[in-house]
Amino acid sequence: MAVLLCVLLLIIVGGSRIIVGNKLKKLDYHSKNIYVYERTKEKELLSIKGDERVYPASLVKIMTTLVAIENIEDFSEIAPVDVETYKEMNSRNASMAGFYGRERVSYKDLLYGTMLASGGEAANSLAINISGSTRDFVKLMNDKAKELELKNTAFVNPEGLDVEGQYSSAKDIAQILDYALENENFREVFTSKTYTTTKTLDHPKGIALESTVLGKLDEYDQEGFEILGGKSGTTLEAGECWATLSQKGEKEYIIVVMGSELENIKDLHYYQVEDTLNILNNVK
Repeated sequence: MAVLLCVLLLIIVGGSRIIVGNKLKKLDYHSKNIYVYERTKEKELLSIKGDERVYPASLVKIMTTLVAIENIEDFSEIAPVDVETYKEMNSRNASMAGFYGRERVSYKDLLYGTMLASGGEAANSLAINISGSTRDFVKLMNDKAKELELKNTAFVNPEGLDVEGQYSSAKDIAQILDYALENENFREVFTSKTYTTTKTLDHPKGIALESTVLGKLDEYDQEGFEILGGKSGTTLEAGECWATLSQKGEKEYIIVVMGSELENIKDLHYYQVEDTLNILNNVK
């Protein structure tokens, strides 16, 4: 009985919380913050500094997309791209979906532009069309964080650029994603690899968007598992981050890896991809 109890105990070591005998603890990782959750059994499998408050970069857009979906009545309704946010995101070298200021796109276009292409102009235009300002929309994001009882998350903007006072944790991001995936509209967006936006005067053929996660995975082998969808995030402060939904056998997993070291934003290592695949190759 004593041995059995010991096997079930959680060990806290250097900020890492692991279950004894968990193979995942023995792996080497580049990411500083990792959280692995099995959705099928609602079970935490691995937490390495999972509660540490860190910059989440564009993983913020998971909450942006969720809150937007919960507040949109008609996804086909026109929601023009805000001119000022378009200019600001361009000037700050944010990732862009490719929309132009005042372009008459739909809410659906902005949702996919936010999630797949990680477009800053798309995320902020969602916020402004829904709430009138990014500030008021961020209030909705923080209200949702409070509703989900997230202890290590606070939002300041919808697009995820690093700013003082904005933070989250690997565990909190996983909790947001787990909740959001119960929404069919969110899951459809999150698990899409490609999407073509509405034809407009600015883009007569629409814009062909591709998931920054699923598109990247074309370069890697996935044997015995499949990454169904994901969101990427990259800044110098946050490092390279991924939040993914995967399936292996009959089980679904959420894997959040954050803080993979980065020295040059133009010289990406993609260590977050290696960490995610390493976990999936070894998880049971």
